[in-house]
Amino acid sequence: MHIITPLPGVFRPRSDTWLLADVVRQQDGLRDAEVLELGTGSGAIAVSAAKGGARRVTVVDVSRRALATAWLNARINGVRVVPRHGDLFAPVSEQRFDIVVSNPPYLPSGRIPTRGASRAWEGGAGGRSILERICSDVSQHLNPGGTVLLVHSSVNDVSRTLEALEDAGLRGDVIARERGSVGPLLAERMPDLEEEEIYVVRGRLR
Repeated sequence: MHIITPLPGVFRPRSDTWLLADVVRQQDGLRDAEVLELGTGSGAIAVSAAKGGARRVTVVDVSRRALATAWLNARINGVRVVPRHGDLFAPVSEQRFDIVVSNPPYLPSGRIPTRGASRAWEGGAGGRSILERICSDVSQHLNPGGTVLLVHSSVNDVSRTLEALEDAGLRGDVIARERGSVGPLLAERMPDLEEEEIYVVRGRLR
């Protein structure tokens, strides 16, 4: 595990981030790959991809503070990332990648905030608003045979995400899972929920 130091106001990586980071490092096609991370936050996943041999890692976030954090953490760990400010694929609209990764906001909420730290976890109705947008658009930003890797909670209905990937022309499956106690943010919304399962969902471009 590498050294990650979030700046004030940037969400600190939790177990779901490290699960995806481990999966990224294990990807057969990572070495020399063009990698995109959407919603980079602290940059933990991007750093993992860069240390695993990716040729170039581009990171996107709506938060300039998060981009600064990702850039700084890359430097601390002896690698480089390319920061791009904006919403999901907008800053890389003409680019394609071999691997797209994201730990998107997936906490069910009434709306998607437009500012503040809560943008890191508020996922809209059913926690699916950002997930659906990524699934819908990702195939337009993948090279032939490219892969998308997404963190997904058991509260978000993984079957809907697999269907959304299939509808977008990708073969979807679950390649990692981890069960644990409910985090404090989700516990506030769902006090009767005792356990949560976290998945890494993969989509491969046909």
